[in-house]
Formats: sequence, C-alpha cells, structure tokens
Amino acid sequence: MAVQTSAGTGQQLAAPPVAEYQARATRGTKVLVGGIVLVIVGVVVLVNANKQTGATKTALVWAGILLIIIAAAGLAGLTPVAPGQARVLQLFGKYRGTVREPGMQWVNPFTRRIRVSTRIRNHETAQAKVNDADGNPIEIAAVVVWQVADTAKAIYAVDEYTKFVAIQTETAVRHIASRYPYTSQDGSVLSLRDNAEEITGQLSAEIADRVASAGVAVIESRLTRLSYAAEIAQAMLRQQQASAVVGARMKIVEGAVGMVQLALKRLEEQDVVELDEERKAAMVSNLLVVLCSEQATQQVVNTGSLYQ
Repeated sequence: MAVQTSAGTGQQLAAPPVAEYQARATRGTKVLVGGIVLVIVGVVVLVNANKQTGATKTALVWAGILLIIIAAAGLAGLTPVAPGQARVLQLFGKYRGTVREPGMQWVNPFTRRIRVSTRIRNHETAQAKVNDADGNPIEIAAVVVWQVADTAKAIYAVDEYTKFVAIQTETAVRHIASRYPYTSQDGSVLSLRDNAEEITGQLSAEIADRVASAGVAVIESRLTRLSYAAEIAQAMLRQQQASAVVGARMKIVEGAVGMVQLALKRLEEQDVVELDEERKAAMVSNLLVVLCSEQATQQVVNTGSLYQ
C-alpha cells in the first residue's frame, strides 16, 4: 500500500483509497414531470383495463404496471442537493462520484446517496493541561475553522471524519504547546504568549498536515485559552511582577542618570557654578535620590559649608 509522509509531523499516513470526482447527474425537473405523467398514464391504463376482457385486459394491466414501475424507478433517482451540501454516490460498495451542484438532481436510482456537509465549521478543543518546553504546566485550548474539501476521502479514508478532526486537532495543540515555552525571558526564542501569530501559523500548518488524509482543509486556527495551571499561577505571577518591577526601575535609573548628566553639562556650559569633584559627587547623589525615590522627598536647607 502506498503511504504518504506528513511534512509537519513526520508521521506515516496511509494513502487515501479514492479521490473525489464529479458524478454523472442530470437536472431532475424533467424526470420529475415525466415520472408524474407516467404514473397518471399507468393509472389510466389500469382503469381502462377493467373495462376490457380477455387478452386485451391482460395486456393493458401489464402495460399499466410497467409504466408505474418505470415511473417509480425514475422518481427514486431524484436527489435534492441543498447549498453547502454534497452527495457521495455508492453503487454496490463502489464509489461512483460526488454531486455538488445544488438543486433537484437525478442519479442512478440504485446508488446509495451519502450526505456530506461542505459548510465551514468550527471546532473548539477542550481545555488541556500540558507541560511547556520549560516543564511548566499550562492550560491551553484552541479553535480551528475547517471544511470538507474532498468528500470521497472524508467518507472512505477515515472512520467518522468529524471525530478524526477533533482528535487530530487536540493532538496538534498538545504537540505545539510542548515545543515552546509559555514566555521567553530574553526574547531569544519563540514563546506561546509573546509570539501568538507565529505559533498559530505553525498550529494551522500542523493540523492541516494531520487532517489532509481525511480530505479536510483547515482555514484558520487560534488559541482561545493560554494560562499557567492553577498550582503554579501565583508563583509565576509573582515572578512576572518582580520582572516588571526590575524593568521599571532600570528605566527610571537610566532616565535619572541622563538627567544628572544633562544638569552637570548645562551648569558647566553656562558657567553657573564651579564644582569640584566632591561637590559633583554630592550633587549627583542628591539628584539620584530625588529622581529615583518612589516617595516625595523633603528639601533640606544647608546653612553651612559642604566641608563643615
């Protein structure tokens, strides 16, 4: 048996036994009208047969019955196809094509007509608990938008294609979640929280690879839930808060140093006051305290000398 390799996951999937092609079908309006006419004619013939005797009566009876059988066989082949649906035709266990054109269609009356929805669907995975690349337990869920692209593969290549899509989607979500960390401290690697567009793009590609054998096309996928598990949520929140505080203090210090440098430069350029190294150090210390303090500072008037 031929096999195909999924490029995204490296898994070996059996090649689908059939591929979709258009079935032989004609407009059913004329068949419907012709069938009704044959039924009426057959009934009239049977009614007239009761007025006859002998061989004429027998011939008319058989003619009327034959007309009704032909009409019934023709009407049995009528198949209504709604927009957003298709009918897979199967004759004696063999695939005989797919009817996608909406309206009243006529097909071989002996075929089995399997209804397949080709509408766009949503599937949202259940909330799953997975360990990310750093080993931290996270809770993740996703939604995938998909539709059937090949009705023959959907019916014959897998067993219950809707369940197949659901299981493969959950598998892909777990696999993607375990490959990346929840967040990156230095931004050097992709993370689930900080690189949502890249992650969802990879998720869509992996789901598409997994469900291609079922004739399903993936339109889009998105993460609908992403958070740390409850048992470590508080610890991770404190870590994030500490990182935010450190980052904010670094910004404040950088700004304060720049302001001190600007003050010293302006004083020197405009020759306001001449400061030796010790007075510069005292001024820098006072300015940094004022600029970096989280609380309001109080002014102290020095009536003496710096050296007393």
